[in-house]
Amino acid sequence: MGTAAIALAPGAEARAMALGRRRADFTFTRWQYASGDWDVDQRMPANLLNSLIEYTTIEVDPRERIVPLASTAVFDAPFSYMAGHRLVQFTTQERDHFTRYLHQGGFVFADDCNHDIDGLFARSFEAQVGQIFGPQALRKIPKDHPLYRAFFRFTDGPPAAALELNGWGDDLVHDYLKAVTLDGRIALLYSNKDYGCEWDYDFRNKRFLAEDNTKFGVNIVVHAMTA
Repeated sequence: MGTAAIALAPGAEARAMALGRRRADFTFTRWQYASGDWDVDQRMPANLLNSLIEYTTIEVDPRERIVPLASTAVFDAPFSYMAGHRLVQFTTQERDHFTRYLHQGGFVFADDCNHDIDGLFARSFEAQVGQIFGPQALRKIPKDHPLYRAFFRFTDGPPAAALELNGWGDDLVHDYLKAVTLDGRIALLYSNKDYGCEWDYDFRNKRFLAEDNTKFGVNIVVHAMTA
């Protein structure tokens, strides 16, 4: 996607300033769940936090926070992240917290590190979501959704990830993201694009990129915290 496609969206600075005043303690919170491999893309949080510092006025905690989904501490974080390659099978307590968290206004960004719509993470996670919210709850979001202009403007919808066409995935570029919407807002944003691994590099290496590929992560955070 060219540079023009990810120009600053109208009103972006104002939204970021408002967010900085209201959420001056933004923390990247990762969920630890009992099944699967939750501790993937370990350099990604620092990379994304660096982008928030570089592009916005949001004050951030520079450290990633890891919280067991079975702990009530999950309710202290307005933004949470979960990812993995393997089975997702919530325990009774994890399922309860997941459900309550979304209904009480929390935002979860879930990313399939297999970048594969038929992979184990995708099949098991989508099944869990379907059991909790109904089989039709997880739906594609349109390319003109406010998410794509929350800070930077992505006129073609979700940016492609290089990993979608490499490795063990399904060799497809997924031109959509999915979401569970509650009370008119995205509560769960779900990706098969493996953004976590796409952004899993030392932030100092951004200088070697023609375009910073973490800019869409900035959109996700700003949208989650302001929508």
